[in-house]
Amino acid sequence: MTFVLGVNAYHGDSSACLLHDGQIVAAIEEERIRRIKHWAGFPSEAIRYCLQEANIKPKDLDHIAFSRKPTAHFLEKAMFTLLHRPSPKLIVSRLRNMARMQRARDPLGEALGLDPRQLKAKIHRIEHHASHSASAFLVSPYEQAAVVSVDAFGDFRSTMVSHGQGGRMKVLHTVEFPHSLGLLYTAVTQYLGFLRYGDEYKVMGLASYGQPAYLEEFRRMVSKEANGAFKLDLRYFLHASKGVEMTWDNVEPTIGQAFSRYMEERLGPARQPYEPLTKRHEDLASSLQAILEEMYFHVLNYAHQATGQKCLALAGGVAFNSVANGKIYDSTPFEEIYVQSAAGDAGTALGCASYVYHEVLGQPRSFVMRTSYWGPQYDDATLEAALRRYNVSYVRISDDDLYQRTAAAIAKGSIIGWFQGRAEWGPRALGNRSILVDPRRPDMKSILNERIKRREPFRPFAPSILLEAVGEYFEKQYPDPFMIKVYKIRPEKRPLIPAVTHVDGTGRLQTVAQDENPRYWRLIREFGRQTGVPIVLNTSFNENEPIVCKPEEAIECFLRTRMDVLALGNFFVERPRT
Repeated sequence: MTFVLGVNAYHGDSSACLLHDGQIVAAIEEERIRRIKHWAGFPSEAIRYCLQEANIKPKDLDHIAFSRKPTAHFLEKAMFTLLHRPSPKLIVSRLRNMARMQRARDPLGEALGLDPRQLKAKIHRIEHHASHSASAFLVSPYEQAAVVSVDAFGDFRSTMVSHGQGGRMKVLHTVEFPHSLGLLYTAVTQYLGFLRYGDEYKVMGLASYGQPAYLEEFRRMVSKEANGAFKLDLRYFLHASKGVEMTWDNVEPTIGQAFSRYMEERLGPARQPYEPLTKRHEDLASSLQAILEEMYFHVLNYAHQATGQKCLALAGGVAFNSVANGKIYDSTPFEEIYVQSAAGDAGTALGCASYVYHEVLGQPRSFVMRTSYWGPQYDDATLEAALRRYNVSYVRISDDDLYQRTAAAIAKGSIIGWFQGRAEWGPRALGNRSILVDPRRPDMKSILNERIKRREPFRPFAPSILLEAVGEYFEKQYPDPFMIKVYKIRPEKRPLIPAVTHVDGTGRLQTVAQDENPRYWRLIREFGRQTGVPIVLNTSFNENEPIVCKPEEAIECFLRTRMDVLALGNFFVERPRT
């Protein structure tokens, strides 16, 4: 028996993942426990949860892997520093962050409740993009595949293309700092007035409202190079000349301004967060999305050419661009695509652990990650005790009654808090920590935003659909259990599900299979039986906070919002109608 703990530390979306003989036992982002979005620091609580879920002690750990290697590409980093002379403050910040990674035994010992000298597990530091790549390929269903990791930066790289075979990956090409598609998207996201860490997905939603009127200007920002590479025009950005400050120390992460004055000279003044969005901003977002797709498919087509593979495993922050992912089938020769639910930085905890188990230890692959449900779950006694503590009136009902009553409530226009089984791993609620409503009602988006979500009106809501019905409603039938691809909804079906149909006729779907989430599948099937539409609108169970994890958080969210029903396991709570 071999236990490998993977850790993403001192970075956004800090997390931990535990493997037992290559199989995921537990995985969770620190934000779910700390209740701070994208929490960055040392994920001590996530580590404790993983060991608790496995019912093991620190001495049982054989290997501990970190998804960064500060010493990687040291000479390149030093040469870049000498040539570009970034600010001393930025250099000190980076050196401090590197030192913390090198001294990770101390906080690790604290998290595990022992003297670091007593820690018997072997420590490994795996490069950031090798961890991303491993998180995609080594848990995929493919024996061979092209493997691509694309994000902002990690260990002085922004992109890695590899050929995965069996339990190993051969690196074919990388793109080095300062050239980055992730940084490009982040800089323009900031320019458009979205300043919080992780706001890029908002611009992806905004892009559908505009036209790529500025595409030629964006083609000046970034150009194609050989071997799937690309090159930024650094005049538009600050990260190579002045540096971009980042905060990773036990807080919600922040990133300093990445766009330059030159970008404003070319595109006009940057939007302030309080200013209204105009057609110009929509067109800029559309142009950004268009150039990202051009460069993304350039990378992917090179990966296909270099490997000759029909299967693609994707990871990195850019792999969360579901609009681009939905076009891969039409824009590249790939026939199969795998993007797991924690494809961003949180997933590097899974990746570095998998890398150690397969690449370092040479163990064969036997596990495929088909679901995202690797977080905490709670038994009936715990759920009922939480309801009693909050003095909430409830009834306990059978499974059949739960599906029938919940589906009927959705069909009547109620907003449902659906809390079931193990929490999801990754940023999407996928049917265990979800808010569910009727997709047939055109006013449901505004109702959700008014009563609970309070988010920008241009952001779409997602449909969860029975796997068996995908081809009936969508123009593509490829399954996506992790809600990371956008497909066109069939024109004749769009009037039936207006609440989940985006302005451009698309939907970011989640396919739900009976063997992957039987409770959620049965609920959607029952809703389909009652209404003729086997789809529900699914959004995350939260209110401007991380997705709820514990039953107490679900109850508190239910009580402080205008939610109508809470389905907490088999406990059914209805808000009295006034």
